[in-house]
Amino acid sequence: MYLRALLLLLITALPLQAEEVVLGMSSDTISITTSFDGSELLIFGAVKREEPIPSEDTLEVIIAVQGPKEPLTLRRKEKKFGIWINADAVEIDLAPSFYAISTSGPFGDILSEVEDLRHKVSIPRAIRSVGAPMTVTDSQSFTEALIRIRTNNELYQLNENAVSFDEQTLFRTSIALPSDLTEGDYKTRILLTRSGKVVSSFETELDVRKVGLEKFLFDLSRQQPLVYGILSLTIAILAGWGASAIFQVFRRQ
Repeated sequence: MYLRALLLLLITALPLQAEEVVLGMSSDTISITTSFDGSELLIFGAVKREEPIPSEDTLEVIIAVQGPKEPLTLRRKEKKFGIWINADAVEIDLAPSFYAISTSGPFGDILSEVEDLRHKVSIPRAIRSVGAPMTVTDSQSFTEALIRIRTNNELYQLNENAVSFDEQTLFRTSIALPSDLTEGDYKTRILLTRSGKVVSSFETELDVRKVGLEKFLFDLSRQQPLVYGILSLTIAILAGWGASAIFQVFRRQ
């Protein structure tokens, strides 16, 4: 009797989620072929409510698409005796191969530091570092260099004010996917925030796979590297011979 009463009390004490995400995507599968030069992912959805829109702080939307995580070793080069050599190295436990964030407002205004730490939304928070050797005193600069390099290659993106949010109900955005995507499952998260706090979240996955000749060559290079090397060498020889033969034909004419 007391146990039932306690369970009922706990259930009624749980906060009801007044606002939930209903999500849609232009595609849940991205196929990487030999001619793949990038794509654009359209993400759209709506906020489902059981009650009217609250009159307090404005609701905001954060959309994050994260590629497979992988360990990395970052090395810093130094010039010694006139040549560049590898010096300090820092190991990154896990870093997303691709990470894009789109928001309906300035990131720092719609998500607090505490909530960012809790949900690991921002790009620096998504990267997990094991720790640096005692000889490296500026390990943070390695992570910053990784972010800078991948941002320049469009692998890391922060698109503020890129989410259209109509009447605090319908939202949509598009995310540019570069040509050098890593194969795997891409986690897509939608966060609803008020006053910098996450009030609701939704998560799904996008499947990115190599197909056709691209998949055949990739699998061959991993499963039978010797055969792949011989095949690559043969193609290079034939291509060189073919180019030489064509040049001789034009030369005779």
